Amino acid sequence: MIKIYTKTGDKGSTSLFGGDTVSKQDPLIETIGAVDECNSALGLALCQFSLEEALDPIKEQLIEIQKELFELGAHIASAHVDGNIQEGIIFDEHVTQLEKWIDKMEKRLPQLRHFILPGGDPGGASLHLARSICRRAERRVAPLIESENISPSALIYLNRLSDYLFVVARLVNRITHSPETPWKPRKKSQSVT
Repeated sequence: MIKIYTKTGDKGSTSLFGGDTVSKQDPLIETIGAVDECNSALGLALCQFSLEEALDPIKEQLIEIQKELFELGAHIASAHVDGNIQEGIIFDEHVTQLEKWIDKMEKRLPQLRHFILPGGDPGGASLHLARSICRRAERRVAPLIESENISPSALIYLNRLSDYLFVVARLVNRITHSPETPWKPRKKSQSVT
């Protein structure tokens, strides 16, 4: 039986695909971690969904996205391997599919006329959390595009995914009859005590 613990990281380092050892503070590890956190947040969102059949297509989409995030993490983890950069790792079809899903969902939603606060149904709120984590992963990937063998399409994918997560959070809240809370700027005389 293979043990889950290897003890190789006990001194603050870890191995990438290809065998390179790096600090756990390395930007690649930070980026892989952000992608993994986004994936975990999607798992949490799925656990929060009600049993409404109207959510079934969204569940299927989110599971597909979780698989794609695993592929993205593997791509980033192999950035030091010669010949790693492959435009097909984050398939253009994945970005196109996200855009199709966004367009279809937006037709079911009222047009936004103001900013909204993250929240609503537990599933919708969890998707808002996943969106903010996805944005962090996107910020981590951006500088690595220039310094590592990471496909530029990884950045495009994460950018589109964060858009998708915003729209799908809104749709889940609509399906579950959870109203959106508009953000209204406080007047200058108002303060929080």
